[in-house]
Amino acid sequence: MIKSSHKGFAENLLFALNIFIIFFLLFGDDIVIPQWLQPVGRVHPLILHFPIVVLIMAMVLEFFRFKERFNTEKLYHNFTTYLWLTGALLAAITAIMGLFLAKEPGYEGATLQWHKWVGVSIVFVSTIIYWSRTAGWYNATIARCGAGLVVVCIIVTGHFGADLTHGENFILAPVWHPEKEKVSISKALVFQDVIEPVFESKCTSCHNPDKTKGGLMLIDEKSVLKGGKDGKLFVAGQPQLSLLLQRIHLPEGEKKHMPPSGKPQLTADELNLLYLWIKENAEFKKKVIDLPANDSLRVIAATFLKPAEDTEEQYDFAAADEKQIKKLNNNYRVIYEIARESPALGVNIYNKKNYQPKILEELNSIKKQVVSLDLNKMPVKDAELKTIAQFENLRTLNLNFTDITGSGLKELAALKHLKTLSLTGTKLNPNTVNQISKLKSLTKVSLWDTGLTDAEISELQKSDKKIDIIKGFKDDGKPIKLNTPQVNNTAFVFTKPTPLQLSHPIKGVEIRYTTDGKDPDSVKSMLYKPGTMIVQNTNIKAKAYKSGWIGSDVTQINFYKSAYTPDSISFASGPNEKYSADGAKSLIDKDLGGTNFGNGKWIASQKDMEIYMLFANPVNLHMVTLNCMRNTGSQIFLPVAIEIWGGANKSHLKLLSTVKPPAPLKKDPFIVKGMDCKLEVTRPLSCVKIVVKPVQKLPKWDTVKKQQGWVFMDEIFLN
Repeated sequence: MIKSSHKGFAENLLFALNIFIIFFLLFGDDIVIPQWLQPVGRVHPLILHFPIVVLIMAMVLEFFRFKERFNTEKLYHNFTTYLWLTGALLAAITAIMGLFLAKEPGYEGATLQWHKWVGVSIVFVSTIIYWSRTAGWYNATIARCGAGLVVVCIIVTGHFGADLTHGENFILAPVWHPEKEKVSISKALVFQDVIEPVFESKCTSCHNPDKTKGGLMLIDEKSVLKGGKDGKLFVAGQPQLSLLLQRIHLPEGEKKHMPPSGKPQLTADELNLLYLWIKENAEFKKKVIDLPANDSLRVIAATFLKPAEDTEEQYDFAAADEKQIKKLNNNYRVIYEIARESPALGVNIYNKKNYQPKILEELNSIKKQVVSLDLNKMPVKDAELKTIAQFENLRTLNLNFTDITGSGLKELAALKHLKTLSLTGTKLNPNTVNQISKLKSLTKVSLWDTGLTDAEISELQKSDKKIDIIKGFKDDGKPIKLNTPQVNNTAFVFTKPTPLQLSHPIKGVEIRYTTDGKDPDSVKSMLYKPGTMIVQNTNIKAKAYKSGWIGSDVTQINFYKSAYTPDSISFASGPNEKYSADGAKSLIDKDLGGTNFGNGKWIASQKDMEIYMLFANPVNLHMVTLNCMRNTGSQIFLPVAIEIWGGANKSHLKLLSTVKPPAPLKKDPFIVKGMDCKLEVTRPLSCVKIVVKPVQKLPKWDTVKKQQGWVFMDEIFLN
């Protein structure tokens, strides 16, 4: 306890501090804080937590002070008194430090005034309560109201303090102003929808009307053009002379680096955006789609925006027979649903050695349902275009790098719905190219590397101006984006360590990669070198970099180790008939299903699945991995729970592991993910049971709502 002499000194000090605060409030405009005293003000954010804690403790004790059991408790009353005195003193000292700090440049505006006046109110109310506690009129109602008022002032002061430090409405923003939906690229303005959001997320916490560090605000076009006390923020068209770019590219440890060290830093894409925007004359009213399609600013901006809105096409034909589709799928032809619950089908034909014209003729039974046909790099001849013309609802046709000459293109005029035709790498006869203009429904055609001259392509464009002709890359002197690294591994499931094989067609490119789930950067991430070995389940993210180029998109590869294969596998509770693949054995065939859940390689159900695996020779099993898909737009979620049971036989099983992933969120991206289940096992297992549980009730944010969720898996790995 504080001795009475100390208590008297503290009371006198509290009185003096209140007088000083009143004096400062009255004459603060004429007061100049000397430089040697400024560090005292800057301690304000550090010390403010102490009066908050002490005053809240005093408030709680004061609230119950007049309860019968505490009314005569001397220790209780003395302790509460000293808490009030200590809290009021600390609040006064903190308020004075805040008043000093507010005199520094960059602090102004309505938020500061609210923070200041409510903050000093805490001091005044606490002091009044302290001096009034022994008065005869002071009763339980006044005590509780006073204590509640102090807490309200603390909360309100904290709210405005957070706004000053972190930006407007920092605390309540997630509730009152949830994250804005991305603007469609077709409607977006370069400044308003791409550049300004970068300022809002990384700059405006220090450059707003209430906190104008360096005399600079970055809240709108007018303030950005005005600049700060060091002058204009940029020189349009001259990034090398622009103060903004100089500051953001300083080393993070430098005093003038922006944003300051400790604040969220600009990403590589955000740095490039600001550079390119200034280089292209820093226009404020220009639309993103007004930029050339291969313009670097547009390419990067597109990653911050929502793709152009597409309405899902409705088809007027019935779905094909599922058994027929399954029969037509083989090792050189894949048939898949364009979208779940859609009758439309896509066909991908590959394996050049096995290609024969009859492969197309065999699709006659589903010709009405095929809307997309991919014959890339197949030796397709002009004569086969007559067969293709029978696919009456075809929308997209890929004939890249085929043996077409163009003489049979007239046959495609029968396709009344054909929108996109790709002929890249196909050597066309110039005398037949005019047949393309007869395809009246066509909106896009790719003619890159077809042997046609610019004049011939221009002539085609004149004959039908509505067709978007893609004729390849033309150097405009601006940096372009690298394509993604190529993955040369042929197998992604292994039993022994396997080499990682990455390459890139452009010489001098560095490939950086990570294994921790983070996107690779150009400096800290591991540099790929031949000989890198994969020894366990690994998620590789790789990205290509080269000086003078924009870094590529990230390519992602999953490698899975599978040390054991059961002697038998069966379902106790099986999948939906539509997504049953080749039965239970497809879960251990080491053939991954890829990203298309309708390709006949995925097992799926809306009910619990039970899988039994038996081993003739017991195995020391410590990890079971289920490769699952998440595609929330199609109501495909990760399992809500996975149970692994093990033992000597089906009658003697023990629960070895339960894995429960986090609840699904609307913003969850598409992913194919290995779900690891670690086992605590002391003896070898002869029997393993796996129970996979799907989402039983769709989240409230899902548009379907009434159905159950799906769980999809294509492989089980045992280690």
